[in-house]
This record gives sequence, C-alpha cells and structure tokens, in this order.
Amino acid sequence: MAKMEVKTSLLDNMIGVGDMVLLEPLSEESFISNLKQRFDHSEIYTYIGSVVISINPYRSLPIYSPDKVEEYRNRNFYELRPHIFALSDEAYRSLRDQDKDQCILITGESGAGKTEASKLVMSYVAAVCGKGAEVNQVKEQLLQSNPVLEAFGNAKTVRNDNSSRFGKYMDIEFDFKGDPLGGVISNYLLEKSRVVKQPRGERNFHIFYQILSGGSEDLLEKLKLERDFNRYNYLSLGSAIVSGVDDAANFRTVRNAMQIVGFMEHETQSVFEVVAAVLKLGNIEFKPESRVNGLDESKIKDKNELKEICELTGIDQSVLERAFSFRTVEAKQEKVSTTLNVAQAYYARDALAKNLYSRLFSWLVSRINESIKAQTKVRKKVMGVLDIYGFEIFEENSFEQFIINYCNEKLQQIFIELTLKEEQEEYIREGIEWTHIEYFNNAIICDLIENNQNGILAMLDEECLRPGVVTDDTFLEKLNQICATHQHFESRMSKCARFLNDTSLPHSCFRIQHYAGKVMYQVEGFVDKNNDLLYRDLSQAMWKANHSLIKALFPEGNPAKINLKRPPTAGSQLKSSVATLMKNLQTKNPNYIRCIKPNDKKAAHIFNEALVCHQVRYLGLLENVRVRRAGYAFRQLYEPCLERYKMLCKQTWPHWKGPARAGVEVLFGELEIPEEEFSLGRSKIFIRNPRTLFTLEDLRKQRLEDLATLIQKIYRGWKCRTHFLLMKKSQIVIAAWYRRYAQQKKYQQTKSSAIVVQSYIRGWKARKLLRELKHQKRCEEAVTTIAAYWHGAQARRELKRLKEEARRKHAVAVIWAYWLGLKVRREYRKFFRANAGKKIYEFILQKLMQKYFLEMKNKMPSLSPVDKNWPARPYLFLDSTHKELKRIFHLWRCKKYRDQFTDQKKLVYEEKLEASELFKDKKALYPASVGQPFQGAYLEISKNPKYKKLKDAVEEKIIIAEIVNKINRANGKCSARIFLLTKNNLLVADQKSGQIKSEVPLGDVIKVSMSSQNDGFFAVHLKEGSGAAGKGDFLFSSDHLIEMATKLYRTTLSQTKQKLDIEISDEFLVQFRQDKVCVKFVRGNQKNGNIPTCKRKTNRLLEVAVP
Repeated sequence: MAKMEVKTSLLDNMIGVGDMVLLEPLSEESFISNLKQRFDHSEIYTYIGSVVISINPYRSLPIYSPDKVEEYRNRNFYELRPHIFALSDEAYRSLRDQDKDQCILITGESGAGKTEASKLVMSYVAAVCGKGAEVNQVKEQLLQSNPVLEAFGNAKTVRNDNSSRFGKYMDIEFDFKGDPLGGVISNYLLEKSRVVKQPRGERNFHIFYQILSGGSEDLLEKLKLERDFNRYNYLSLGSAIVSGVDDAANFRTVRNAMQIVGFMEHETQSVFEVVAAVLKLGNIEFKPESRVNGLDESKIKDKNELKEICELTGIDQSVLERAFSFRTVEAKQEKVSTTLNVAQAYYARDALAKNLYSRLFSWLVSRINESIKAQTKVRKKVMGVLDIYGFEIFEENSFEQFIINYCNEKLQQIFIELTLKEEQEEYIREGIEWTHIEYFNNAIICDLIENNQNGILAMLDEECLRPGVVTDDTFLEKLNQICATHQHFESRMSKCARFLNDTSLPHSCFRIQHYAGKVMYQVEGFVDKNNDLLYRDLSQAMWKANHSLIKALFPEGNPAKINLKRPPTAGSQLKSSVATLMKNLQTKNPNYIRCIKPNDKKAAHIFNEALVCHQVRYLGLLENVRVRRAGYAFRQLYEPCLERYKMLCKQTWPHWKGPARAGVEVLFGELEIPEEEFSLGRSKIFIRNPRTLFTLEDLRKQRLEDLATLIQKIYRGWKCRTHFLLMKKSQIVIAAWYRRYAQQKKYQQTKSSAIVVQSYIRGWKARKLLRELKHQKRCEEAVTTIAAYWHGAQARRELKRLKEEARRKHAVAVIWAYWLGLKVRREYRKFFRANAGKKIYEFILQKLMQKYFLEMKNKMPSLSPVDKNWPARPYLFLDSTHKELKRIFHLWRCKKYRDQFTDQKKLVYEEKLEASELFKDKKALYPASVGQPFQGAYLEISKNPKYKKLKDAVEEKIIIAEIVNKINRANGKCSARIFLLTKNNLLVADQKSGQIKSEVPLGDVIKVSMSSQNDGFFAVHLKEGSGAAGKGDFLFSSDHLIEMATKLYRTTLSQTKQKLDIEISDEFLVQFRQDKVCVKFVRGNQKNGNIPTCKRKTNRLLEVAVP
C-alpha cells in the first residue's frame, strides 16, 4: 500500500508565531519575545511573509540532513515549518518552472551567519537539481569556490571567527531543465585596509595563517617564509591562534578546492608567492636620512627582506628600493622626482601591500569565473545569491563603515520597492483593489549620499580632485556648508543653530540618520581612503617584475600605456558597482534572508534581547511587517484553505462537491465572518486581520477535538462489537470442536474395548492350539528319544568291547618296545659314557650364545652414526665376535642414515668430506668450519636490486657469491670485492657498483696457497701467459676460506678433470705483475683485536700478522 501523504501547514504545532505577519499585537517587544521563544526551542527560522529571518544558533542542528532536503523538496512555501530550504526551494522552482530569474539577498551584521546561509542555499540547490557527470562537476566547482574565497576574503573578528570581509554576488546559471551550467561571481568592498592593520582582538585574512601553519617545509622554503607568526608585522599576534580552528587542515582544504575549481599548479604557486610577498612587505622598515638640501629622505633599514621580496617577484632590487624612496610626478611633458620621508615611505609600503592583495583577490575571482562560467551559449536562467556586509555601527566608524552603510541603504531601498511591487502585482493578479501603503522611503538618505552634485560622495571626490591643500577638515567644512539644512545630516560645526548645543558630537565627526538609526562617522582618513593612491613608481616597478601574475595585476605600470588621467576614487568605483548591482537585482525576482546574531559571545543558548533589538531596528524588520500587513496579513489558495477548515461547516464536511472558491464562500458565510475581514481573489482568499485567522484556528482546534471524541466513540463501539462477534464466533467454534472431540473420544474408547475383547479371544484360541501342538510334538519327541537312547546303549556296548580289545593289543606293543629299548641301552652304554663331555660343552656353549644375542637385542645403541656407545663384552671367548658385530652394526646404521639423504645434502657432505681430506690436521682454521654449513650464495644477488647489473652480466649458475677483502699489491691494504664462482669462471666485482673487475677461466687457475694458521688469507695463482694473469695473482681474505677453497677445488676438478694444487705453508710466493713477492705469516699482538693484519715490509716481502 502506498504511503498516505499527510497534509500539513505552517500553523500546525506552531511555537510562538511562525510568520511575523500574523503576530498580535505587533510591537517591538512582542516581536523580540516571539523570536526569543522560538530560539529557545531551537526554531531559528521565522517568516515575514516570504522573507526568512535566520538567527545564528552557534551550534550544529540536525535540520540540514538529506532527509530534510527531501522533506522540503517541491513543497509549498507555507506548508512546513519555516526553513531556509523552503525559500531555496521556492526560488529554484520559480526559476525552473516559471522561467523567472531569481536573486537571494542575504544581509546581516558580522557573525550573524550570512556566509553559512549562502552555503546552505547553494548546497540545497545542488542537492535538488539534476544529476550526471558534467552536472556534478559544475556543482562541485560552484561549491568549492567558497573555501577559496573564504581563505582570501574572510578573517577572524571580535564578532565572528569566519567573518566575510567582502561582499559577494554569485549568479548561478541554469539550463531549461534546471540543471546548473556555471556561474559568475562579483566581489564588492574588500576590506583591504585589514592587510596592513587589524583592530585589537582580530586577525588578518585567513590565508596568511593557513600558509604558515599548513604549508610544507619545502613550500615555506620556496616562499622564503618561517612558520613563526611573530616574524611578521602584518599579523596580529594577540589573536593569531583561534580556538577550534585548524589552519593547517583548512590550508589543505583550500589547495584541494583550488585544484577542483581548475587552478593549475603553477598558478597556485604564483598566488602563494604574491601572498608571501605581501606578508614580507610588512617587515620592511625605514629610517630617516638627511640630504644636502636639508630634506629628510627615507632609507630601508634592513635590505634582506627587500632582497627576498625581489627574489620572489622577480623585481630588480634597485628599482623597488628607489620606488620606496622617490616619487615621480608627471604633468604633460614634465617629470618631477621628489623624495619620500619616512611617513610617506610607510604609506607607500602599505598602499602597495593593500593594492597587491586586493588586485590578487580580484584576479582570483576572475580566474574562478573562467573555470565556472557556462560553456554553452544557449539561453540561461539565473539565480543570484548576494552575501554582503550588514549595516555596521561601531564605536568608531570611518570611511569603510560609511561605504558599507550606503550599500545597505540601497539594498533597503530596493527591498521596500520590490516588496511593495510584489504586493501590488499579487493584488492586481488576484483582482483585489490596491490601496496606497504609507511607509518610510529612504530615497532621501540615498540621495544625501549619492547625489551627483550635492551628495557626500560627490563632494568627497571633488575635494580629492581640488588643487591645493586638501585635508579631512576641509572636507568636513564643505559638508557643513552644503548639507547643513538636510534633515538627516548632523554636524557640530554646522551653521544650523539647532545642533550647536549637541556636545555628544565631536568636532571632527558628522552624523547621518540612516533607516537603521543614527551613525556617527569620524572624518579622519576619508580623503586618503577615497583617493586610494598607489604611486606610479610602484606600479611601474611591479610591471617590470619577471613574475607573470604580478605583471598582469599592474597593467597601468606599462610605460607604453602611461595614462596621466587620475584613476577613479574608491567612492566613485563603489557607487558605480552598487548602481550596477541594483540594476541587476531589479531584473530578478527577489528573495530575502535576514540574518541576526543572538549574542556577542559566539555562545549557544544565549539570547541578548538588547543586541537582537538593535539588529531588528537597523534591518527594518518591523517596517517590513507593517508593509506586509498594510493590506492583508494572510493569504492562501482556496484548495488548501477549504481542506484545512472544511470541518467547521456541515455543508463542506466531510467532502465538498464543487469549486473550491464556492466552498470557501459557503464556509465563511456559515461562520458569519464580516465581509470587511476578508476578500476573495481569483485563486486565493485574503484575510485582513491576523485575529480572524487565529479565530479560525481556535474553531478548527475545538472542532478537531470534537471530531476526535466522535471518532473515539465510533471506534470504541466498533471495537466492542467486533470483539463480541469474535467471541461469539469463537464460542461456536470451540463448542463444535469440543463435540467433535467428545465423540472421537467415545468412539476411541468403544474401539479400544472391542480390540481388547478380540485380543483375549484370539489369545485363548491360540493358546489352546499351542497346547495341542505341544502335546503332539512331545509324543513324537518321546518316541525319538527312546529310540535314540536304545541306539546309544547298543553303540556304547560295542565301543566298550572294541576298546578292551585295542587296549590288550597296545599293552603288548608297549611291553615289546620297552624290552627292545632295554636291550639297545645295554648294548650302547659304553659308547655314551665316552662322548658325554663334548655334548655337554656344545650344549652349554649354545645356550650362552643364545643368551648373549638376546641380551644384545635389548642393549642396542641408537641409530646415530656418531654414537660410539656399545654394550660391554660379557664373555672373553666372544671378543672377536663382539668386535665384528659392532663393526657390522655401525656399517648398517651408516647405510640407513645415508639412505635418508637428499641429493643436495649428499653434495654438502661430499664437500665436507673433501674439506676434511684437504685441510684436516693441516689448517688451524678447519675445526671451526666443521659445524658451519656450506651455503655458497651468501649474497642474494637475484633478490637484491642493487646487484641487478651484476646478475644480468652473469648468465651461469653461481656457486659462490661472497664479500671478500682483496689485498692491495702496493701497500697491503684491503678493499671489499664480490667473489663469484661459476661452473666455468672465477669473477671479481666491485661491491658498490656491481661492475666486474676481473674474469678468470677455471682452466687458468693452477694453485691455491694459504697458511696453516687460524687466518682467512689465501692466494689464487694463475697460469703464466694467460689473459687473466696480466696483473698477477690474487690475494684475498675471507671468513669462509675452507668453504671457498673446497668449492674451488671441486669445481676445477669437475671442469678441467685435473686436481687443483692446494699449498698449505706459512711462506709462499705470489706473482704481482712482473715481481714475485713472498707472503709470510707471523704471530704477533694485534692492535685491533683478533683480526689478522697485512703489511708490505719490502718490495719482496708481504707480512701477515696472525694473533
């Protein structure tokens, strides 16, 4: 049976109010209280119509699993509990099914969870869209672009350990089926000032710490970096280590993500080199140096850092050093070079670092766009995701906060416009009269900032371009003149008298009344940050680099393309970018996610009402609710509305047969709801007041309880009737079975009784017949027995007669035999007495021999040939027999032992026997070799890859492979060599390289000489005139002398059929080239223990000292 689909709604089991539009009464206190109630129950998402409010839980929640993705897939927006997946699904289905381009705007302050929200949106879209190898690759690249941008664009702040310090807008492109094709990323407002200076308790961008923590020693050496954070001035030391953040693991993730996105290895290396150069720029320090004209000139204190930067970037050191000390100003055809003082040099250094990093970040975004852009030119559907700074109000607000808040003003403006537009379009689509909605329009604030003539940005640009002395104070004076009467601008120095008594506003500040509240800006740094100047000398120095990436980052440094036009200011660039973004957003259907941070401690389960209230104000959430509630607070399609409330009317319950709209009209008419409380559209019903909806919900709840009671009553009656019928049926069945059982039992008893009676009658008849047969048989047996007894008596009588007769005949024969024996004994008595001694001797001797052999059987020694035990001789006359028997037994057990030998073992014993014949009682080393097995191949040449070359050179079977010491003919010193013996040749090879040094046929070996001492020296004499005898004989030293000499002797005998001469003498001659040298062995005390030493005494004498 298919699983029944359960109809659910946002209103079911609601904790607090899931949609703020339905909140009653609506106030700031009730709004915050509702958010807190839901947050305490782990409900972090709340709706304002189609807007999602997301509160950062600062912990993991089990609401993002694949099962949750499937739960929200293809479901109505208000059908389930509020969730970011519901908004993502609504946006994706609108794009796929209705062909509407979408944009998802994610706003909130740092630490509110904007970055995580954008990741969740992208992961949901990736999960629900199509599958396939190409599609999966595109999805993987889109998702993996996040770790790269986070590493280079995010940093740890006091409010967030992973705060995005740039605004990101990603357009994800889809085909007509809804499968992703690629994407385009735009970045805004990178906080590049963080590169050179970070507020207390904050860090620089993640990538600096990740490289130092996770980079291999080889990578750090190439980048000329050290792992210690304290070595770099641009890194904040107080908060370099963040609890719960593994920079090394994150670095591996970034490298893997760059590889997936499509970065080549050399591109990744170039990026890291630029990051290292930025990091090392902060270590360059300057010192003042007076010139002849009295002006101060800056000089670099320590040029080692500069040298390493130049090596990394491929820049001439002198060029970069001059760029830090001089500034060239060009005007038409004139060039003026001025020196930089220490303050200006530090400014130039920091400006270069900021520009280098910001341009690298822009290049990264462009490079990622190249990889993830759609490869096809077909028409595409687009879903944009905007993750940008939220509204910022700090204790000290500067140019960065001014720019960020301006961008948020524009987003708020488009939010209000698009929300009202969406409301108006829905009312027109449903045929409901549109009424004008009163709301605060922040266009006046946007105009204050961006007006081309009197706007703050325009005046700031004008002040930056104005000749003469330009300072932040002159800029503030100009603001006081132009904006003094503006109702959203305040300044202490303004000519407007109403501000003169406001002592909370310092002289160097101005205040703007934003939609989110008043913000006071310190004017210090506005002009410099808006100029964002990078001296042309530094741009040209960067362009001259041999580093392809750095050269591409500074195209304006090309002397052939010198542009004397002043570059656009930071404010004008941002204004243009924001205008482009707003134009892009207005072409798409908007979806909003408002992120809220519950506390400043980054801790779970803490809800700071004051902090949340502050964010609710500057996000304009109450204003949003009022806009949505200005018309109708709740709207719903007729079908789900009728399905939810049909039990409240008898005519619509349980099933309404007819159009859903007519059913809703009947339902609301039956409930007597005033007509001014609702309106009927073409496909939806619109309810004006949330109280009306809650009244419907209360009636539905009461009706459901009544229906539940009715269902319980009917169910219990059905259950009792069913139980009664079952009991009745069971009683009938049991009775039937019992009657059947009783009859069967009665029948079995009757049957058993009949069988018993039958058995008794049959037994009586059988016994009667048996008695008759037994009587008849007994009569027959009696006759037979009498006859047998009669015949037996007759036979015994005849047997007795025959025995008596035979006994008489036997007695006669016995008597006759005795008589004959007596006569013979009398006749031969004299002969018996003469031979009795000899016979007795032979009998005793035979018994002794028999006893000897039986005793020997039990005293036999073991079958080991080396067992010399033998039983003692019991009698002297058995001496020769005893010895012969011992000899025969020894020969027999030796044969038995030999029969167990394999061919290989026989060969070993033959070699041992040969060694015994050659060296026993001749060589002092021989007894120690008896117990050592002859192995031959001590070097596993075939298994050791080191000797592969030697193995390939030797094709024959190797008999001996051993490391020996070859005695140098000149000085008597030893060098290690590999001694190889094959069936036909003797080879000597180098131990390290395996190269064959000498190869001697066995036919050229005529003699082997050695001493009688306990040493391993031996000489191999070669035939005079042979090819191998050019350098003379060989003198070796080995730990296996006996084995090597024996095998050489046997192999030579087998090959040449001639016995090899083995000379054992303490003095023998050796042929060394043209000279004969006497080798003499003497005894002496050794300095190095018991190792024999060899020393060349004279040209004709080589002395070996043996311990």
